[in-house]
Amino acid sequence: MSRVALVTGAARGIGRATVDRFLAEGWDVVGVDLQEPEAPFEGGKFRTLDIADPGAVEDLFATWDRRPGRLDVLVNNAAVQICKPLVEMTLEEWDRLMATNLRAVFLMVRAAYPWLKAARGAIVNVSSVHAVATSKEIAAYAASKGGLVALTRAMGIEFAEDGVRANAILPGAVDTDMLRDGLSRGHVAGASIDERLDDLGLRTVMGRVGRPEEIAEGILFLADSQRSGFMTGQTLIIDGGATARLSTE
Repeated sequence: MSRVALVTGAARGIGRATVDRFLAEGWDVVGVDLQEPEAPFEGGKFRTLDIADPGAVEDLFATWDRRPGRLDVLVNNAAVQICKPLVEMTLEEWDRLMATNLRAVFLMVRAAYPWLKAARGAIVNVSSVHAVATSKEIAAYAASKGGLVALTRAMGIEFAEDGVRANAILPGAVDTDMLRDGLSRGHVAGASIDERLDDLGLRTVMGRVGRPEEIAEGILFLADSQRSGFMTGQTLIIDGGATARLSTE
């Protein structure tokens, strides 16, 4: 029987690249997202779902034992980003961001755990370099991603006795809709979005922004026990070297 992966935030960006990479590796994949995918899932299954809604998450797993019947990896990728000064953020905006970026991970892991335990599977939480180094007007997002790193560490400890591994991947600047939307903050130079992407990329050691497919490779590595079977509770940073260089250099 093929291994099964469940990917949240699967419609586009890193989530979609992850779905495609797992399918290419021969896994069965179920993707969920609030939005419809830009292109059909070739060989995978897709469900429109709000993972911040406890009832929706319960419904997703209510018949999981019948189809697909197993779960080898849960990739918690879905996230939202709100770029504004912390003191100008409303309570509703803060709660919505935390519900999607942090509470939904708890809901998904809690509901998926019986199947992960049965498969001695893995959890991959998609955090961000903002968990370890951040910038202005993105405080809530940074807080949620830092919380996700701490949660991942706790999961790694708590779930080890059942043979379930939990690790986090921390992408840097990757060319996604979220990154492009965030470039409106004015922290990089350029009149157009493409010019701003180029300027942002030049600030990394490698001189460019990343591609979703590059993050998907890291997610597959953390998901596959043949590749990363002795890793749990850890973080893997893929950021083009951005966090390796002193800001004063």
